[in-house]
Amino acid sequence: MHRRITGKLVIATHNPGKLVEMRELLAPYGIEAVSAGELGLTEPDETGDSFLANARLKAVAAANGSELPAFADDSGLVVDALDGAPGIYSARWAGPSKDFTAAMTQIERLLQERGATTPDKRTAHFVSALCVAWPDGHIEDVEARIEGTLVWPPRGNAGFGYDPAFLPDGHHRTFGEMTSIEKHGLPPLGLGLSHRARAFVKLAEICLEPR
Repeated sequence: MHRRITGKLVIATHNPGKLVEMRELLAPYGIEAVSAGELGLTEPDETGDSFLANARLKAVAAANGSELPAFADDSGLVVDALDGAPGIYSARWAGPSKDFTAAMTQIERLLQERGATTPDKRTAHFVSALCVAWPDGHIEDVEARIEGTLVWPPRGNAGFGYDPAFLPDGHHRTFGEMTSIEKHGLPPLGLGLSHRARAFVKLAEICLEPR
C-alpha cells in the first residue's frame, strides 16, 4: 500500500542544482524540506547497478541518518552511440571537481571517434529515478525518462550537468537554454518536460497531496 509524505522531508543530495529543482517541485505540496548536506549527512557510495538501486541507497542512508523520511534522485545521461554510457556513472564522468564541461567534451570526442556526427546517430535520453524511504524501511520509488539528441557545442547557461548539450525531442532549445519553469515546471505553469519532472508526477500521484 502506498504511503503519503507528511511533515518534514530530507532531500538526499549534496548537488546544489538537484536541490533547487527538487525543492521547487515539492513547494506546491507544502513539504518542509532540508537537505542531507545541511544536516551534515555523508553521501553513501553509489554501488547499485541501476538508477533505481542508487536512488534507494541514497534515500535509505539519509532516512536512517536523520530518522526522517528521505527523498533521493539518481539520474543520468544515456547515449545510444556510446552503448549507454555514461549512464549511472554520469556524475563520475565529471570528476571530483564536477567539471561537466570536461565531461561533455569527452562525450563529444567519443562520438566523433565513432562517426556519430548527424542527429540520427546522436540520440540520447535522460533518466531520473526517485525514491522516498522511511526510517521503518518503507520505500516508494518511480522512474521516468526523456528522449533527445546531443548537440555540439553546448548551448545555454541554465540548468546544470549535461543540460547544455541535450536537445529534447520536439524542441529547438537545449535544457541549458530553458528556464527552470520550462524545463521542470509542472502544469499549469510548465509542461513537466524533464525526466525529473516526469518522475515526480508519478511520485506525486502516490505520495503527495496538494495544499
